[in-house]
Amino acid sequence: MLTFSCVDAVGIVSAVTGLLAERDGFILDSQQYADLDSGRFFMRVEFRGAGDKFPADLAGVEAAFAPIIGRFAMDARISDGKTKPRFVIAVSQGSHCLNDLLHRWSTGNLAIDIVGVVSNHETQRRLSEWHGVPFHYLPVNNDNREAQEAAILDLMARGGAEYLVLARYMQVLSADLSQQLAGRCINIHHSFLPGFKGAKPYHRAHERGVKLIGATAHFVTSDLDEGPIIEQAVDRVDHRSSIEDLIRTGRDIEAQVLARAVRWVSEQRVLIDGRKTVVFR
Repeated sequence: MLTFSCVDAVGIVSAVTGLLAERDGFILDSQQYADLDSGRFFMRVEFRGAGDKFPADLAGVEAAFAPIIGRFAMDARISDGKTKPRFVIAVSQGSHCLNDLLHRWSTGNLAIDIVGVVSNHETQRRLSEWHGVPFHYLPVNNDNREAQEAAILDLMARGGAEYLVLARYMQVLSADLSQQLAGRCINIHHSFLPGFKGAKPYHRAHERGVKLIGATAHFVTSDLDEGPIIEQAVDRVDHRSSIEDLIRTGRDIEAQVLARAVRWVSEQRVLIDGRKTVVFR
């Protein structure tokens, strides 16, 4: 699989598909997008070998594409679709997003490897270990935040994890960690923001009589809850909905939206385009 972005120019698609044709590459799926505002071009191509000229391994594929990547100054990634990307999940006390991801993973419906769960509470230890996933209790406060975040990075490194998912992890990552994990850390939150910040957003939304409940998954940046959006969804509610109804609906949407975001990122379907994303669904 090849995914890339670069400055838009004539001949990019021809160069990519032409090389695959010359090397006995069979295209399984191809999507591209030209952002006329930014002047950048985005493409994702899935392919497999269909003849003797196709490179024998991933290194051979990388070598074959190197001249084209250099010619167009592509920000490119070549990966083996059979290799599952590795994730660490961070959670606080809420279980709905973590439970959904673990269930999808354990039943084979989410093609990732979850190498560990980290938390600043012990609450989700039983759930994690029941699924056979190592649980790491890393309490955090203002005095040990730097060391705690270093421990998270160490767990990711030892597990070979490329991505960190904040599955209702109720801590704000430092600017340094956000930068180190740029494009590799996914967060989920309710879509009331910026209207109902802080504690008990569903209670305040209920007081205001909101008619839509939603959730947003995005990449983490140093700007709190303002990173490039990966996926969103909403559901309609009305005056009959209690606070408990709103919370239940919101949690369901959060779990679904986060699962889609994790799936798309793991399949290399999400490319960052400045403050937004291109998602090849």
